[in-house]
Amino acid sequence: MSETLIVSSRGQITLPAAIRKRLGISGGDVVILEDRGSEIVLKPGVVLEIHHYSEEEVARWDDDDELEDEERARILNAVTG
Repeated sequence: MSETLIVSSRGQITLPAAIRKRLGISGGDVVILEDRGSEIVLKPGVVLEIHHYSEEEVARWDDDDELEDEERARILNAVTG
C-alpha cells in the first residue's frame, strides 16, 4: 500500500486514518522511525517499563539459585552421561 503525504512547514505528517486503524495506532501512541538509506519506515512501537534491580536483589537470587554439591554432580552426570 502506498500513500502520498505532505510534510508541513514544521516537518509533520498526518498518518491516514485507515492506516492508523489497521495498525492500531491512536493519538499519543509511540511509533518507531527507521532510516533505511533512501526509505523511511514507520512502525508501531511499545513502551515498556524497566525495573533496575539492586545489587542486594541480584545477590539474593544468586544465593537462592545456588546448587548443593550433590545436585550439581547429579546434573553434570545427567548432561555429560
